[in-house]
Amino acid sequence: MANPSPGKPAAPSNLLECAGAALASADRLVESAREAAASLVVKDGRVSGTSVDQHQFAVHGFAWFATYAEGLRQLLAWAERLEEAGGFGEKERLILEIAFAEYLAQMAGGIPMSQVEIVRPSDLGIDAAVLTAFVTDAAVQELAFRGRGGAARMGLATLLKDSLETRNFGELGLGDETLEMIREQFQRFADEQIIPHAHEWHLKDELIPLDIIRQMSELGVFGLTIPEEFGGLGLSKIAMCVVTEELSRAYIGIGSLGTRSEIAGELIRNHGTIAQKERYLPAISSGEILPTAVFTEPNVGSDLASLRTRATRADGAASYRVTGNKTWITHAARADLMTLLARTDPGEKGYKGLSMFLAEKPRGTDEDPFPAEGMSGGEIKVLGYRGMKEYEIGFDDFEVAAENLLGEKEGEGFKQLMATFESARVQTAARAIGVAQNAMELGLRYALDRVQFARPIYEFPRVAGKIASMAAEIMLARQLSYFAAREKDADRRCDVEAGMAKLLAARVAWGTADNALQIHGGNGYAEEYPISRVLCDARILNIFEGAGEIQAQVIARGLLAKRN
Repeated sequence: MANPSPGKPAAPSNLLECAGAALASADRLVESAREAAASLVVKDGRVSGTSVDQHQFAVHGFAWFATYAEGLRQLLAWAERLEEAGGFGEKERLILEIAFAEYLAQMAGGIPMSQVEIVRPSDLGIDAAVLTAFVTDAAVQELAFRGRGGAARMGLATLLKDSLETRNFGELGLGDETLEMIREQFQRFADEQIIPHAHEWHLKDELIPLDIIRQMSELGVFGLTIPEEFGGLGLSKIAMCVVTEELSRAYIGIGSLGTRSEIAGELIRNHGTIAQKERYLPAISSGEILPTAVFTEPNVGSDLASLRTRATRADGAASYRVTGNKTWITHAARADLMTLLARTDPGEKGYKGLSMFLAEKPRGTDEDPFPAEGMSGGEIKVLGYRGMKEYEIGFDDFEVAAENLLGEKEGEGFKQLMATFESARVQTAARAIGVAQNAMELGLRYALDRVQFARPIYEFPRVAGKIASMAAEIMLARQLSYFAAREKDADRRCDVEAGMAKLLAARVAWGTADNALQIHGGNGYAEEYPISRVLCDARILNIFEGAGEIQAQVIARGLLAKRN
């Protein structure tokens, strides 16, 4: 590797060492961004919400810069683990090289927070000397500005030609035989039972067949992380990621079925009474009870403090009466149990007045989705993310037994819910990675099969290069998600890490689906081609479980609060 300029030290000749040196320089850039953001929004040692809103572009931009650096760190850690185990091959080397080349260059020139929002170092107030040091750093120069990325993409594209048959798009680095066995088991289930039918379910806008849900129950999908003493498998969050990714690769509706069970299971496991745990956790684990999350209201998305749905209880009454409206409730008709957030203290307008209920309901049908007294609603038609359907629900004096107040404590609902968001966002990141993987595979298969100008279009560099870039970015997002899962498994707070994983994986899913459709050309726009479904499915990932803007806010505030 050549010196960037006379008098400056050369970049390390070893790729991993070079990547490590470049990452250290990137960390200094992020630290400068943090200091600049702190100067704008930290007042008297505390992050000011008003100032964050005023400087939202810069603050969210800092979150993206920090996410890029953490993603590169976890990809490098993946490579180092593989190197130590003797599994860091040519495919993995090229993935690392492509990802570092692209992300370092974007950190120097501008990161796309969305299609129309490019945040640049100057927008963050990064010190000019720090930026100059970053772009002239020998390792950064070598990886990002010497044309290595293009050659690496073509090299990886060549190696990916047989990946559809070998199922090897780069070693995952799980380092655990049990996790590998789980992945292979769910890969087979997805390939045999889901993929042949998923597009038909989507086109007909049908609910996922109950027989498929039965098979998922038998495989333990709904009790993956629920303790064995309550009928679950007691597996780790990283196992949840592996399973979710494979199921979502087949169909996001299948991968998302477990989300509601994950949320309900964690709420009950961490905050329920003994009786509530014994009543609901085994039934959720077995699939006997299908839960749904009932939080969002019309005109209230992420602003949960403004929820208006009321739950009132007369003195000495055995039940609460719920009145209000909820919307965007997934799988609501078929669900048997609602984790329902409602206001029990009308005098408290903020978070403290909210309580969580385990509200039972009869399972509905297409003809009569909500056959419960005091409950009505209808379907919301959507572009994608089908298979479970979305609903709006009206409650009019709907009865919930007092013993079904989660933990039998009023005013704890918001705190209880926030504690589940880490797992839910890690799981959503895994869903996004599965969707992205599916899109890449569809794009690769089409590019290999489609012949134009007397050759497969995969032989054209801008087609093959897209696939290679997808593979590299998917692996980076995957390793970031695994990192967040490991943090959760270690009982460490990981709201920032989970937010980073969800933020980046959602964008990767959308970018991958969009580019895979581009590879299909006009055919990709036809409903008969599965990529049209995957594009619609990918778009929701940057919205639910906290929109991208909310994730950036969580990340930035968390990082700024840690240092002040």
